[in-house]
Amino acid sequence: MTLLVTGGAGFIASNFIQHWCQTQTEPVVTVDALTYAGHRANLMHLPVTARHRFIQADLREREAVERLLDHVKPRAILHAAAETHVDRSLYYPVETVHNNVMGTAHLLQASLDYWKGLPAEQAAAFKFVQVSTDEVYGSLPAEAPPTPVGAAFHPNNPYSASKAAADHLARAWHQSFGLPVMVTFCGNNYGPHQYPEKLIPFMIRQALAGKPLPLYGTGLQQRDWIHVLDHCRALASVLEHGVAGQHYHFGSGSNISNLALLEQVCDQLDQLRPLPGGASYRSQICFIADRPAHDQRYALDSGVSERLLNWRCEIPLERGIALTVQWYLENPDWFDAVSDDALSAWYRLHYPDNVLP
Repeated sequence: MTLLVTGGAGFIASNFIQHWCQTQTEPVVTVDALTYAGHRANLMHLPVTARHRFIQADLREREAVERLLDHVKPRAILHAAAETHVDRSLYYPVETVHNNVMGTAHLLQASLDYWKGLPAEQAAAFKFVQVSTDEVYGSLPAEAPPTPVGAAFHPNNPYSASKAAADHLARAWHQSFGLPVMVTFCGNNYGPHQYPEKLIPFMIRQALAGKPLPLYGTGLQQRDWIHVLDHCRALASVLEHGVAGQHYHFGSGSNISNLALLEQVCDQLDQLRPLPGGASYRSQICFIADRPAHDQRYALDSGVSERLLNWRCEIPLERGIALTVQWYLENPDWFDAVSDDALSAWYRLHYPDNVLP
C-alpha cells in the first residue's frame, strides 16, 4: 500500500507529506518535475526512511507517467502538481495551461488504465484526489454568502482557468469512465515552505530588506486564508473518508482583506524583528496599479465538508500568521535555496526595469 503525491516538492504537497509521515504508517512516494517552484529543499526536513521516496518526473510526458504508476503501484493518488501563481500565469499563460491541463489529462488517463488493471478489491479502494482552488469560482460579490459546493465556475485569469479545466477533466474521467475521483477546493494557503512569489513570504522578504510592500489597487481584495496544516488534515480526511464523485470545500472563514493581512504580518515582524528607533514595518506599505481582472473576493462554504469528514480548522488566523512569520525568520537560508527567480515574473509584469518604486 503506497500513496503517490504529485507536486511533492512544492508548498502544499511538501507540508502534506510531512504531516502524513508524522501521522500515518503508509509509505508515500513524492513525484515532482522540479520546475521553478518545486525544490528538494522543501523535503529536506523529512527523515530519510523507507516510508518516503522521491522520484523526479514530468506529468506532461505521458510515457513517464505510465512508467511511474507501474513502478509505484499506488493505492491512491493525491494530485497537487500545478503552476499556482496568478501573476506568473498572466506573464506565461500558455505555459500555465499546458502544465496544468495536459499534466492532469495524462495523469488521469494513466490512472484510469492502471485502475482498470487492479484486482477488484484494490480497484474498489482506489482514490484519485484532485487538489484545486477557490479561484475557479471567480470573484464573489461583496454581500454574497460563501460559495457552496456545486457552484458554477467563473475563472477570470489563466491560472484559475487552467485549474477549472483540469477539474472539469477530473470530473469527466469519473463520469465517463468511472475513475473514483474526488475534487477539493481550498482557500488561500499560507505557512512554511511557500514559494516567495506568494503574498506572505514575498512581503516578509521585502520587509526585512527594507523595501516597499506593494499591494495591488486599494489592497481591499478579500481572501479566505487557511493555514496549510489545516488543509493537510483536510486532504488526509478525504483520502480516508472521501466518496468518489464528491466535491469538498476547505475554507477557514478568515475572510479578510490583503491589507489587513499584511498589517498582521507587519505587526508580527515588529514584535519579532523590530526596526531601529521603534518604526513599524507598516510604514513600508505602498499601493500600485491593480493587476488585470483582479478578483475582489473569495469565500468558501465548508459546511458540507465539515459534516461529511468531521473536519474543522484548528489554527486561528492570528496564531497562524505568528507561526508563519516566525518560521521564515528562523529559516533565512531557505529563501536563498529556492529564490533564484521567484520574483522575476512579478517584476517584469509591473516594472520592465525590474526596479520597485
